[in-house]
Amino acid sequence: MHDLKPTVQPPVETLWGIFLVFLRLGLSSFGGPLAHLGYFRQEFVQRRRWLGEHAYAELVALCQFLPGPASSQVGMALGLSRRGVPGALCAWAGFTLPSALALTLLALGLGAGVPAGVLKGLQLVAVAVVAHALWGMARSLCRGPLRMSIALLAALLVLRWPGLAAQLLVMLLAALVGRGLIKPVFQAQVDAYAAGSSRRLGLFCLGLALLLLLLLPGLAMLWPSRLLSLFDGFYRVGALVFGGGHVVLPLLQAQVVEPGWISSQLFLAGYASAQAMPGPLFSVAAFLGAAIDGWSGAVVCLLAIFLPGLLLVIGVVPFWQRLRHRQGIQAALAGVNAAVVGLLAAALYQPLWSSSVTGPLPLAAVLVALALLSSGRVPPWALVLAGGAVGAWLF
Repeated sequence: MHDLKPTVQPPVETLWGIFLVFLRLGLSSFGGPLAHLGYFRQEFVQRRRWLGEHAYAELVALCQFLPGPASSQVGMALGLSRRGVPGALCAWAGFTLPSALALTLLALGLGAGVPAGVLKGLQLVAVAVVAHALWGMARSLCRGPLRMSIALLAALLVLRWPGLAAQLLVMLLAALVGRGLIKPVFQAQVDAYAAGSSRRLGLFCLGLALLLLLLLPGLAMLWPSRLLSLFDGFYRVGALVFGGGHVVLPLLQAQVVEPGWISSQLFLAGYASAQAMPGPLFSVAAFLGAAIDGWSGAVVCLLAIFLPGLLLVIGVVPFWQRLRHRQGIQAALAGVNAAVVGLLAAALYQPLWSSSVTGPLPLAAVLVALALLSSGRVPPWALVLAGGAVGAWLF
């Protein structure tokens, strides 16, 4: 049975406060989208209690279904819930600007690469962060043999058939199983969180997102301009890529390499550099834009690739808030939440664990980091700094 005591909402944060907390995450959240979700869970579910475990899992599941960078969209939705659209913008800016600025400077020839040992240490910290998040979510969302079975089958299926299509199919099947077999305790008063967006504003943002997708190609043809063409291309990438992260690689390559704007070697160098940065992988757009057209190109490409995801979050969340309180939706979401745990477990194994934990020493480092996280005495940002320093020494 779930704890039925209402969740006490903390005071609404200032915009500056939202920016600062996401800035700290943007400076320390290494490891890619899955690790980001682990950092967000520890900061906003466990530490700040902005929302409950189930509401967070539902938000993650929703953003997985939307096109765009899923972890960044979760951050936008969290900022939106605290202070509306300005809060969403502050959350996005804080989380994105550190990596975007570093990649822009790197593209302009003012930065340096990350040593391999440091990168190895950060990867091992990311493994510990995801494992810690997985354990906490499994304890809350996989109570009972049925939900544990859903999670296990979800993990096995996506490991056997990797790819976005399999992940979406698994979550759809889990929703159907949950709708038919799970009878959850009603969670509306336990994990409710503010939408931060009205239905009217939501419809406007959804319409604007579609309108830009349809009109930008024509505008780029009518008024030939490199910056307008860049905005059109990167907006389409942000609007059409599902799954975020590494899925964006082929679409970006088609936008900037095939037209001859940058070489394939420079493109791969920027993409590899983005792997070593904290914050969202979509920040590679700043590197590509800077390599093509300096600071103006970096700003245009960065805004363009994130804009569709922001518009979709603002557009969908108010309707989602209305639907999520229905008992049938709650049952389906219980199945989806269990499947999300399975997807996280599969991602922990492949590629994080298999590519990072390659011997006794990396395994020991992961176990130590996991123990420190579980103790609650070491914040994630301090663990990231320690991981990079220890990695440089050991590896």
